[in-house]
Amino acid sequence: MEPAMQRKMLTIVMGLASLLIAHVNGETSLPFDHQKLTSDGHYLDQMQKMQAFKHSLLTRRQLATPPTISSSPAPAPQATNQPPGSRPSVYEVTAYGADPTGKLDSTEALLRAIADAFNGPSEGFLMKGIKNLGGAHVNLQGGNYLISKPLRLPAAGAGNLKISGGTLTASDDFPTDGYLIDLSASSSSSSSYNYEYITMKDLMLDCSFRGGGISVINSLRTSIDNCYISHFSTEGILVQNGHETYIRNSFLGQHITAGGDPGERNFSGTAINLMGNDNAVTDVVIFSAAIGVMVSGQANTLSGVHCYNKATGFGGTGIYLKLPSLTQTRIVNCYLDYTGIVAEDPTQLTISSSFFLGDAFILLKSINGLAEGINIVDNMFAGSDKGVEIVQLDQSKGPFKKIDQVVVDRNNVKGMNLKATVARGSVKGNGTSWTVDFSPVLLFPNLINHVQYSLSSGGATFPSHALRSVSGNRVVIESDISVPASVFVMVEQGSAS
Repeated sequence: MEPAMQRKMLTIVMGLASLLIAHVNGETSLPFDHQKLTSDGHYLDQMQKMQAFKHSLLTRRQLATPPTISSSPAPAPQATNQPPGSRPSVYEVTAYGADPTGKLDSTEALLRAIADAFNGPSEGFLMKGIKNLGGAHVNLQGGNYLISKPLRLPAAGAGNLKISGGTLTASDDFPTDGYLIDLSASSSSSSSYNYEYITMKDLMLDCSFRGGGISVINSLRTSIDNCYISHFSTEGILVQNGHETYIRNSFLGQHITAGGDPGERNFSGTAINLMGNDNAVTDVVIFSAAIGVMVSGQANTLSGVHCYNKATGFGGTGIYLKLPSLTQTRIVNCYLDYTGIVAEDPTQLTISSSFFLGDAFILLKSINGLAEGINIVDNMFAGSDKGVEIVQLDQSKGPFKKIDQVVVDRNNVKGMNLKATVARGSVKGNGTSWTVDFSPVLLFPNLINHVQYSLSSGGATFPSHALRSVSGNRVVIESDISVPASVFVMVEQGSAS
């Protein structure tokens, strides 16, 4: 048979086979008798032979057809371990020999990784004299690393660097005056700041009761985020000079406890020490230390801070504002839990929307007798009915002599004694004199600046009356004739010189 005729016959046979198989598989709209199909053994046998014949033809066609080239790319090879420095943006510390089990001293390996990040590629500058490291990342890889001396950058003058993702533990011979991470400069730079935009995130720092956790010295725009700092003997975090260190979403405690610790009387150290300006502490828990937050710089903000570091009854302080005459601090939406706030010669101080539990109170301490621009408003106080006043004065070094724009008002109190600079009272009587004593409520002794009163009498006569005295925070109203009357009085303190 000629080749053309063979190709024609093959085409006809394949067409018939396709039609019959489609018919069997139900892929055609032609009707068929299902009962006949299943009962006629000869018919089924013929169909099975035709299916086998078509399969052999298709197999031959596939063998004769060259394979097609897929347009999908082949899977990329998996990355292999690369030597230090070959990945200029991420510096994984185990590649430098750091031991993630915490059994061996990893100090030198960590310092090499930090040095490589510091000396890595940079482009342009942040502040003048501070090179931009482009987001270099020292990755601790979730390990626990033992260190015997502070981790420092090799020199000043760098920024845009992150250290994150692991635990640092001080060894038994770690210097007691050191910090696990120390952003102080061993050499000067052309910038007025040591560092800028350094981020420390997702870290646990165990100081082993030897020194502190993090020190930030003369740096700009530093971020400490989601850190857990424990077992410090000096400070958990020290911020000195510089500007704009932001501490947020972190936990600090000298001892790991959740309150009611039998050793609470012996807690020492300071969790956060702000010795610079324009810093913020936000959403931070301080669960053990003699002082929760010490502030001796201007224009700082504390928000969402929960202090239960050491009870006031044991000598602890939640927040200590130690900057007489230059306070300029805002404390908002904080939780003082059995420990209070102390402010020396407070000037421009706001404490609002905060909760004081367990007889915790606010103490205004006279150093040079100054109290100016103070707003203590809209707070909640809860105590144990022991007569503790919510705001108190410490005048052991001399009385407050210059008082101006002080407002203590709109605080709600349960189980403690209310103190305020604004008060209202009333008295009823039949006579010529009415006295309203505000001394149990008013904050400053013998100081009333403003009085408003009204006298209501139901008698037949109309008396003449006047304010006669405000001595000792007692308001005295007198009339020229004896009448039955009710007297309503509102007084304000807040300024004296």
